[in-house]
Amino acid sequence: MVKGIKGGVDDVRTVARGWRWGRRPLVPRSAEPFVPRHQARVFETDWARRPGGQAVREVAQKGVLEPLLRSQVRRRVEGLDVLARLDGPVIFAANHASHLDTPLILLALPDEWRRRTAVAAAADYFFDTWWRAVGSAVVFNTFPIDRRGGTMATTPGEVLDDGWSLVIYPEGTRSKDGWLGRFQLGAAYLATQHQVPVVPIAHRGTFAAMPRGQGWPGRGRPQLSVRFGEPIHPLPGQSPRDLAPRIRAGVAALLDEDRTTWWDARRRHAAGETPDPSGPPAADWRRLWEQTAPLPTDPDHRPRRPWRR
Repeated sequence: MVKGIKGGVDDVRTVARGWRWGRRPLVPRSAEPFVPRHQARVFETDWARRPGGQAVREVAQKGVLEPLLRSQVRRRVEGLDVLARLDGPVIFAANHASHLDTPLILLALPDEWRRRTAVAAAADYFFDTWWRAVGSAVVFNTFPIDRRGGTMATTPGEVLDDGWSLVIYPEGTRSKDGWLGRFQLGAAYLATQHQVPVVPIAHRGTFAAMPRGQGWPGRGRPQLSVRFGEPIHPLPGQSPRDLAPRIRAGVAALLDEDRTTWWDARRRHAAGETPDPSGPPAADWRRLWEQTAPLPTDPDHRPRRPWRR
């Protein structure tokens, strides 16, 4: 009996030694059969920007999404006066920290702007299944962009040419710790190619309310803020590589303004002393701890004390 058990253990050890645990296969890549590269599926979203789709979206946004958002979070919106000096279309370039960012931005816009604004969304996330693709296109007027260089049915340039403003997150993905990441050149490229202004947007509180990996805002109606900045116009002959730092600096100045005051933020911006929006070089837990701190409650929501003599 003991010999049988010992023999079985020896057999298992022999198999384990011969097994290639996580190591490279013995067959070289040059000898493997050819597998065609997977092509991203093309999903048409033009229908969502036609009158029927717009009517359904109006009901979904104002009748369902806005009351739901109001019941879960508090909002503070600043800087909408800059839109009164613009005719559109424009590119709204914002930091990206949560799935709350898109509804927060869209519902902060005046109705005439919101109805003519589309959102660039990652094809590999929002358009990987038909129900997610249809839902996001109907509710948020999204269209897919392939972060891996595939072929899409609609390009951002075509949407701009049709007179729609765009919401673009230049970071390309949500922040893992709430701080601003590296900006890609997509928004700057579209602005220079189509000669449209870029309106920087900075929001705070969305990471603390619903960080990456969380599917619903936290309890207690957390405070969110969103600020619209002065439009950034591409200069004659300016390249996307030169415009992208200007867009990032605009978002950084708005984040600084929201943390402090307008005057202090403008003074630091003029002197080139705006705090780095990518955060301090600290430990990961310290960076997360600071970004998950709740924002001060909007004074409009504070209980009013009765007048006393």
